[in-house]
Parts: sequence; structure tokens; C-alpha cells
Amino acid sequence: PIINLSERLDGEPAMSPKTRRTLTAALDALYAAGPNPQAIEHAQARLRKALTEVEANVYYTLLPRTPIGPVFVAVNERGLVAVDFNLSERDFLAELRRHTRARPIRAPQRAAPAARQLREYLAGKRTRFDVPVDLSTATAFQRRVLEAACRIPRGQVTTYAELARRIGRPTAARAVGQALGSNPVPIVIPCHRVVASDGSLRGYSGGGGTQTKAQLLRLEGAQAGA
Repeated sequence: PIINLSERLDGEPAMSPKTRRTLTAALDALYAAGPNPQAIEHAQARLRKALTEVEANVYYTLLPRTPIGPVFVAVNERGLVAVDFNLSERDFLAELRRHTRARPIRAPQRAAPAARQLREYLAGKRTRFDVPVDLSTATAFQRRVLEAACRIPRGQVTTYAELARRIGRPTAARAVGQALGSNPVPIVIPCHRVVASDGSLRGYSGGGGTQTKAQLLRLEGAQAGA
């Protein structure tokens, strides 16, 4: 019902008992339902973004020679925040600023542990990573996708559709691909192990595109059927 605010506010109540009961029931239903889950996730993502903006610095270094070309590595106080390759330092820094909202400082010592593990991995001397990764700017859905990608064994691949099924969203293969495309730390989070349903390598956003994706899979001795 529409409540006419021009009705009297003193003396007799402006709303009838029936109207009051209807309004109370509607408010109770709204409170019981709570906020929209999508609105909650959006608010949480905005909060994480705001919190990252108070992060003063992000520290990076460069691996100038690897099998896939120069590789940039960046960390903050919480962990690894960026891995990128086959691009200029200027472009890397622009993307790093956009992603972290922090001031990049070239500090090889600060980024050394993560850089060392990447160098060893790309040289075939390491099979897994044990560095902390900061995904605080990712949405809950993106984190679910990236965490699922981490569970794909080395040397195996799966499809976007299968990964969507594994996270309980069987119709979200396209959204899964978009989440993998925004992976801030490729290789460490192995989005290269996810392929199209026909087995093709399309959809890799890392530097060098599908050529780099194929190179990483060959390095791992990948086989279908994860």
C-alpha cells in the first residue's frame, strides 16, 4: 500500500492496523532476505580495492633471460602480486600501477624469493611454487577459478567447461575464461593448463599468447585428461 505522508501525524494513527501489519511484514521479509549476494560481492571487491590503495609500495624485479623471454615479478608485503612477460618495462609498470594502485619500486632483493622460484621453474629445476600470492583485489568468483586452476596437476590440462563444472558453475565456461584472463600471476597460478573443449590453446592472455602457452605446456610435458 501507498502511505500518504500528508495524513495526520498526531491524534489517531495515520495507518490502519491492517496497513501497519502489511508494512511490518514487508520490512521483516526484507530484513530476513538480507542484501543481494551480488551486491555483497561487489561491495567486498570495492573494499578490497580501497584497502590496496593504502598500500604504499610494490616491489619488482626483472628476470632478463628465461626460455619465454624477460619476466617481471612484483611483490608487496602480503605476497606475489604480478608476473608478466614479453612486454616493455614501461608497459609492465603501467599495468602494475593499474592493478595494485601502489607505487612500483625496483627492488630485486625484495622480490628475490619469488623471482628465484620462477627462474628455477622455467629452467626445469622446480616443479611447484611455495610463495604466498596476494589475490586481495580479485572477486570471490575469480579466486574460486584461480584456486581451481592451481589444483590442475603439472603435466596435465583441463578445459574451461570442466573447470566451470568443478567450481559448481557448469554453465559459466565463458566467465571462467575471463577470470583466467585476468590472472595476475600466470605460471605460478597455472592458467596455461586450461584449454578449449576442442583441445586448442586459444584464450591465453600472457605475453606471447598461445605460443608461450604451448611452450609452458611442453616444459611440463603436458598431456590431456586432467
